Amino acid sequence: MRQGTVGWIEVICGSMFSGKTEELIRRLRRAQIARQRVQIFKPRIDQRYSQDHLVSHSEMRLKSESVASADEILERIDWRAEVIGVDEAQFFDGKLVQVCNQRADLGKRVVVAGLDKDYLGRPFEPMPQLMAIAEYIEKTLAICMKCGNPANYTQRLVESSDRVLVGATGTYEARCRRCFEPALPKDEPGDAR
Repeated sequence: MRQGTVGWIEVICGSMFSGKTEELIRRLRRAQIARQRVQIFKPRIDQRYSQDHLVSHSEMRLKSESVASADEILERIDWRAEVIGVDEAQFFDGKLVQVCNQRADLGKRVVVAGLDKDYLGRPFEPMPQLMAIAEYIEKTLAICMKCGNPANYTQRLVESSDRVLVGATGTYEARCRRCFEPALPKDEPGDAR
């Protein structure tokens, strides 16, 4: 059995407007208050609110580094960091799973937030793989913007068949199971769920 610090992975997942980034910021701030070395990454593709900060829809902010890929996280990671935060994990490739696992194996606390489902209501990689290896998973719920019930889906409001379409209010709404209207992908007939 190995001696030393034990690392782990925490995943925060849910629909848009469910407070994922807010919860990520809360956890990372607590680590900073405890004087732990924290390093935070976000995907370069997400420039909605800031280039160099995590920003929640409620305007909570925390300094971060923008990276283009999971490989770039590996290149820029500070070996002294005790806690690693990653926001918008769905915008990274599958290599993010390996990066998070490697850091946890080295005794680090890794906290990852992202959408668990895409606009079609399908699992959004690499989130399912991250949830499978995580020690802790928190599923956040929004409030359905149509009926007020708990919302677990992200409704796309604009016409686009791109799986990745960065946007916020006006582009997406939180919806419950009943009010969610999945768009049908162009190449598949029938219900998208």
